[in-house]
Amino acid sequence: MASRSFQDTLEAILKDDPRYSAGAYVFVRMALDFTIKRLCTRDLTRKDRNVTASEFLEGIRDFALESFGPMAMPLFEEWGVRSCGDIGNIVFNLIDARALRKTEDDKIEDFQNGYDFRETFVKPFLPKGKKN
Repeated sequence: MASRSFQDTLEAILKDDPRYSAGAYVFVRMALDFTIKRLCTRDLTRKDRNVTASEFLEGIRDFALESFGPMAMPLFEEWGVRSCGDIGNIVFNLIDARALRKTEDDKIEDFQNGYDFRETFVKPFLPKGKKN
């Protein structure tokens, strides 16, 4: 049996759950690669490629800010992503579609108490007088 392409997987996910746009899934997949590379660079002895939710949320944040700067929040909003919980939903949709794997310890709830999107992606770019 041939494996499905990411595009085919994405089309199937979007058909079942249209809450998030294709761009959100592509971004999450790219952010995972970014996170794994960074973690392996930090710890050259790391053989386990499993990424915890907190590590992944940190990678999402850093990748979004590096890639998009002040446009990160408008892009997330365009994609339907407004919280770390949305990131968790996307990750678990990818897991359900067998595009990602999880361990027994990985839970969708691990994404719920991440960071505030406004604090992370908007506030750093506001003029000094508007940050409060």
